[in-house]
Amino acid sequence: MELIPIGEAARRVGMKTSALRYYDERGLVRPAARRRGRRMYGVEELRRLAFIQVVQRLGLDLDTAVAVMDDPGERRRQAVREQSEKLEELIARARLARRFLDHALRCPAEHPTRGCPRMIGALDGMLSGTSFEQIAAEHLVHPSPP
Repeated sequence: MELIPIGEAARRVGMKTSALRYYDERGLVRPAARRRGRRMYGVEELRRLAFIQVVQRLGLDLDTAVAVMDDPGERRRQAVREQSEKLEELIARARLARRFLDHALRCPAEHPTRGCPRMIGALDGMLSGTSFEQIAAEHLVHPSPP
């Protein structure tokens, strides 16, 4: 594949040219060459850009992309492990949020924060000093029926 200008590269990977310039400034993807001052990209650079787009569409951070693309062996694995652990925490919080919302949806009280004994109990527990983590464990991890 011959080198293509920044506009064509951006179109092929579905990004704005400003994003490609930003990645160049950050050192994530350097153009293969410059012709008459224009950034030119080859297949390797396009693959890096496509990989960055995948990482971002998945909600991962650019540091993870850099680690996967450029860090050697164990440093790369450690960065990926750390990102994976963050995702596990996010998944756990999302599950708790879903249980919380499911309860609010199924709750027969018109206003759960004022009429649901379970929700009022959880909120009063927090007001009396019970940690969110303990409230979540008692009321969200193993919820009782509404």
